[in-house]
Amino acid sequence: MNRIDTFQHQGLRKQLVAILKNKGITKPEVLDAVMRIPRHYFMDSAFLSFAYADQAFPIGSGQTISQPYTVAFQTELLDLKPGMKILEIGTGSGYQTAVLTTMGMKVFSVERQRNLYKTAVKILGDLHSTAKCFYGDGYKGLPAFGPFDRVLVTCGAPHVPPDLLPQMKTGGIMVLPIGEGDSQVMTRLVKQPDGTMVTTTHGDFRFVPMLPDKQAM
Repeated sequence: MNRIDTFQHQGLRKQLVAILKNKGITKPEVLDAVMRIPRHYFMDSAFLSFAYADQAFPIGSGQTISQPYTVAFQTELLDLKPGMKILEIGTGSGYQTAVLTTMGMKVFSVERQRNLYKTAVKILGDLHSTAKCFYGDGYKGLPAFGPFDRVLVTCGAPHVPPDLLPQMKTGGIMVLPIGEGDSQVMTRLVKQPDGTMVTTTHGDFRFVPMLPDKQAM
């Protein structure tokens, strides 16, 4: 895999940041993370020429590296503060994980596809990421490491996974795409002191499906 980050790559990232700004991404810390992370590290060499297009691309095992706008949009919805403890469901390529750690988050990430898990761990290690990655069923979360300030689900869920709710701190936020069809509704839940959730929706997106109650592959 290409580990060279050239001036050309950096120039392409500047163009990508400009695209994200034009699409409504405003938080400087999110845009800075996109600028700092070499997205081409997370993609197969066959797709290197598309690494900084605002598009999703296949990464194997039926999964994709998310569109940069989607990554930035979900990250903004999390309303992050440095040092927060984040549970990420679906490590995938590791790109979203890298965005979160670059922003100063303590990330605990779960991936159920063994090949993706191994590849992401290698790339994140090369980038000296502080993320702690786990191979397992994201539907169950990581209760031994909770509670978490934020929960981010990076695959389409048919409903809110019930096991994740107790792993949120009071005042915590979960962001996930909900839906079983070709598109999902980006959903944000904020946990109240009485344990109830205030839910808002934020438009339609397309994600690969979350597979509930399945053994890790």
